[in-house]
Amino acid sequence: MRCHHIVSSVLLILGFALNAYGAQQCRLVLPAALDEPPPTPTPTAIATTSASASTPSVTPFTAFQYGTTPIRGVNLGGWFVLEPWITPSIFENTNNTAIVDEYTFGLLQDNATALAALQQHWSTWITEDDFIAIAAAGLTHVRIPVGYWSVPTSTNGTFPPYISGAYPYLQQAVQWARAHNIHVIIDLHGAPGSQNGYDNSGQRTSSPSWALNQANIAATLETINVLAGLDVDAVELLNEVAGFLGSVWDTAVRAYWKSGYGAVRQVGGNNMQVVIGDAFEGVSAWEGFLPYGSSPNVIMDYHEYQIFSDPELARSQAEHLAFACTLLPPMQALANTTMWTITGEWSTAITDCAIWLNGRGVGARWDGTYGDGAPAFGSCDGYTGDSSTFSEDYKTFMRQYWEVQVEIGEAVQGWIYWTWKTESADEWSYQKGLEGGWIPQDPSQRLYPGLCSGNSTGS
Repeated sequence: MRCHHIVSSVLLILGFALNAYGAQQCRLVLPAALDEPPPTPTPTAIATTSASASTPSVTPFTAFQYGTTPIRGVNLGGWFVLEPWITPSIFENTNNTAIVDEYTFGLLQDNATALAALQQHWSTWITEDDFIAIAAAGLTHVRIPVGYWSVPTSTNGTFPPYISGAYPYLQQAVQWARAHNIHVIIDLHGAPGSQNGYDNSGQRTSSPSWALNQANIAATLETINVLAGLDVDAVELLNEVAGFLGSVWDTAVRAYWKSGYGAVRQVGGNNMQVVIGDAFEGVSAWEGFLPYGSSPNVIMDYHEYQIFSDPELARSQAEHLAFACTLLPPMQALANTTMWTITGEWSTAITDCAIWLNGRGVGARWDGTYGDGAPAFGSCDGYTGDSSTFSEDYKTFMRQYWEVQVEIGEAVQGWIYWTWKTESADEWSYQKGLEGGWIPQDPSQRLYPGLCSGNSTGS
C-alpha cells in the first residue's frame, strides 16, 4: 500500500513501445477444481453477510469513459492483503508478536486457526453494504488489493505458508461492485519473493527478491493471466515495485510491465485498462513508455504520501499543500504525452502516528518512538485514532488536504483514496471522513477551490 522510502533521484530512462494491441479478447475460464470456493464458507454465506444485501437494489452497470470522465475511487485496503495498522486486532489476537505480516500469519500459526480467522475477516471486513455506501458517496471505482497467494492458477492452487481461500470472496466483491455500478481495478499487491519488502506485499523482509528470480516473475504473469479473466475494468500489474533497489530491478520491472501488458491484452481484450506504477522512480522516468499510439488503455498509478521521512513530517500544513501542487506538472506531462495518469493512493494523514503504520512493533517518527534516534515532532494525541479527539482546525486542514489532492487527480485522469476503512486510524478512513465532514458527501464539492492555481501546465 504505502511507500516507506523516499527516492531522491529519478532515473530518466525511456521505455520501448509494445505493439500488442491487436490481440483478440479471450476471457479465461478456470478449471472447475480451481474455481470452486472452499467448503466453508459457501458462496451463499458470503453473499448474505450484509444485513441489507438480502434484497439489494441493482443499479444498471454502465461503461466508464476513461480519459474523459475522472476516476473517483477508494481502495479497499486490508481486506485480501493484511496490514497490521489497518486491522491491528487480527494481529493482536494471535498473541504472538513475531506475526508481523500475512506470511508469518500463516507460518507461525496452526493452519486451521489461521484459516478460521481469515475467513471471518474476509466475510465481514467489506460487505455489500460498503459497496452501497461507496456508490452513495459518488465514487466510481474501487481498487482491490490482492496477493498472489489468493489467486489459484493453472499450475498451483496453494502457496504455503500463505493461507489461500480468499478468491471466492474476491469474485463476490466483483459481483457486488457491478450490482452497484462500481468499476473495479484489481491490484496485484503482493508478488512471489516480495516486490518491495514491505508488510503490504505480504512479506516484511530486508531482502525482497521478486526481480532477482525469473521464476518469480513468471509466476506473477501467471497470476495476471487469471486476474485478467475477471469481469473487471482494469488490472494493476503490481503494486509499488522497489525500482530504487538498482538497475536489475529497474530493468526487470520495465520488461514485466511490457509482458504484463501483453498478457492482459491476450486474456482480457483491448478495452481492459492496464495499470502500472512508477516503481518509486517518479512519473517523468516513464515518458515514452507504453505510449498512447502503440499501447492504448494504460494508466500510470502514482502514490502521494508525505509522512514517511523526517523532512516530509517537518513541513507545515501550508507546506504540505504547496508540495502536493508541485506534483501536478510532471503528472500532466506524462498524461499529455504518454499514458493516462492517476493518483492511485493518497490520504489526509500528515503524521505517521497510526499504530503500526511503519510495521508491527515499530513506532512513529512523529512522536520519537520510531527508534532511529531522531527527535520527536510532537505528540500523536489528536492526530490519529478516534476522530472525536480531532480538533476543528485539524479537520479543516484535512478537508483542504483532501481537496488539493483531488484537484491534482482531476487535473489528470483521476484519483483513488487510501483507504475505505480502518479499525483505529480515522485520519486514513474515507468512511470516517464522510462521517466527520472533512470529506464531502459529493466529491465534486469544493470549499477551497483553486488550491493549486499556477501549478498546472495546461492540457
